[in-house]
Amino acid sequence: MDELAHIPAGYAYLKFGDNRLNPEHPPLLKDLAALPLLFLKLNFPLNSEYWQNYTNGQWDVGKEFLYKSGNDADKIIDWARLGPMVLTILTSLLLFFVSKERVGKFWAFLPLLLFSFSPLVLAHGHYVTTDLAAAFGSLLSLWLFIRYLKNQNRKNLLLASLGFGISQLLKFSLILLIPVFLILATIFFIIKTYQKWPEMPDYRKWRKTIIAFLKILGATILIFLIGYLIVYLVYLPQNLNYPAEKQKSDTSKILTSFSGGPDPEWLTCKSWTGSIARQTRCLANINIWISDKPIFKPFSQYFLGFLMTLQRSSAGNTGYFLGEVSATGWHNYFPIVFLIKEPLPSLILIGLALIIALWRVIKSLAEKKLFSRMLTWLWQHFSEFSMLTFVAVYWLSSIRSPLNIGFRHLLPTLPFTYLLVATEIKKWWRGEDRYFFFNWWEKIKFYLKKFSKIFLKSGLLTILLLWYLLETLFIAPHFIAYFNETAGGAKNGYRYVVDSNLDWGQDLKRLAQFVEKNKIEKIKVDYFGGGSPEYYLKEKFEPWWSAKGQPESGSWFAVSLTFLQSGQGKAAAGFERKFEDTYWWLKNKKPFSRIGYSIFVYKF
Repeated sequence: MDELAHIPAGYAYLKFGDNRLNPEHPPLLKDLAALPLLFLKLNFPLNSEYWQNYTNGQWDVGKEFLYKSGNDADKIIDWARLGPMVLTILTSLLLFFVSKERVGKFWAFLPLLLFSFSPLVLAHGHYVTTDLAAAFGSLLSLWLFIRYLKNQNRKNLLLASLGFGISQLLKFSLILLIPVFLILATIFFIIKTYQKWPEMPDYRKWRKTIIAFLKILGATILIFLIGYLIVYLVYLPQNLNYPAEKQKSDTSKILTSFSGGPDPEWLTCKSWTGSIARQTRCLANINIWISDKPIFKPFSQYFLGFLMTLQRSSAGNTGYFLGEVSATGWHNYFPIVFLIKEPLPSLILIGLALIIALWRVIKSLAEKKLFSRMLTWLWQHFSEFSMLTFVAVYWLSSIRSPLNIGFRHLLPTLPFTYLLVATEIKKWWRGEDRYFFFNWWEKIKFYLKKFSKIFLKSGLLTILLLWYLLETLFIAPHFIAYFNETAGGAKNGYRYVVDSNLDWGQDLKRLAQFVEKNKIEKIKVDYFGGGSPEYYLKEKFEPWWSAKGQPESGSWFAVSLTFLQSGQGKAAAGFERKFEDTYWWLKNKKPFSRIGYSIFVYKF
């Protein structure tokens, strides 16, 4: 779906130095995808009205570029996907490297295997979309920041700044790293101060403490500033040829409805309006004002993307979930989708790791000097705590957001989840150690018992990992549509949730093959995705939708399950939908065939 907007946008950034398209996503992933395209002879629709006159005409320009300008769409898409695939491999390697530091070389293979063979990763790791890129950005940035906190020198500060800047160029949701970094810097300072407190002279304690806190806070803010300087420098060459008057006009139109609409008198910047939601209109006004200023133009375009993301994440998106259709989202969406989309062996390992961790916490509660022991644990396991903090903040933000369109939005948390699981599983596998025995027989019994447990634990892990690999093997190449056994597998997944969890337009070429194989002369199609049915089906394609009514006898009709379920699902309270949009004429009709897992084909 999103490749239709991302591919032409990235090409325009690098080829023409104009980033008017797709501002709601940062450019780095799109740049990586567009690099190979610069070596191809491609026709770009610069004279199209969608490029010249439309405001962010990304979808129309995408259709023109890929399917209507004489280019080979499949060749463009294949070459564009090289960048995301390389980035996915780099993410796996980075995860292995970080894991090796935390759990050792042998156990680092556990998170590497879980991540590299995850159906979610394999589904989205080769597309020109930003979710896997966000996983790379969050892992790199958090790892480098932790390194800086533990060893605060100039080199590590610059590396942490670079990591933060890269993360902000990959996904706007990674702005959540700012509060996470501030939380971690504060907690790290508290731990370090607590350890040194008894040794510090009384008359200097508070003075040195305040100075130390200001120093670590200042360094963290400096990391943010250098990171955003990197963002500016990347945006600069890609914004040079975006006409200032066009950028201001586009920015103004895009932000027209932001936070309650226009504020020509700048009242939201001058005084309190009584509403935080309305007060943020001031940000839109500032962004519009700087959008035609030569020095600020690049950052204005970045800030526009952030505001667009903020607006969309708070406004929601029409979606289908558990038989219901809503535009305001569901708070239980991500927890339930995670439980039915994540492979069962992975869920078992995650559950086992949680039980082990909770048991350790419960045991520690009974011990004396709990606060002191807790700070000691945080000092010894600060990396794990940092990862857990990021996962918790990201999950909380996702659950609170009404934008419920895919499990893929949780991809940034996946590397940390698997690494934390490996940490606990390693402790469980090794078991307890004893260093004192009353006699040799006691020693023999202890080690016999320990080795028997290790044998059983190793067997259980082997079974789970083989099961995990088989799950991935059996669903290939339909990774997007993967659902675990609790949902009845990929065949029944559409009953629970659609959109990018199951149907992202990936089966269009398979539909064309079906039409060719069955010698169908004409087929009516209601397709959800970024592909072009007309491009692949040619004269055999006829656009159709629910309101056009039941096709005549003898007709063939193909419908994407996102549209079908969004039409037939029960409307949530407050969601309005016309009867003619409900696909009432398919209620009791069985599909003739199924294309992949995302398209039903009917014969009338």
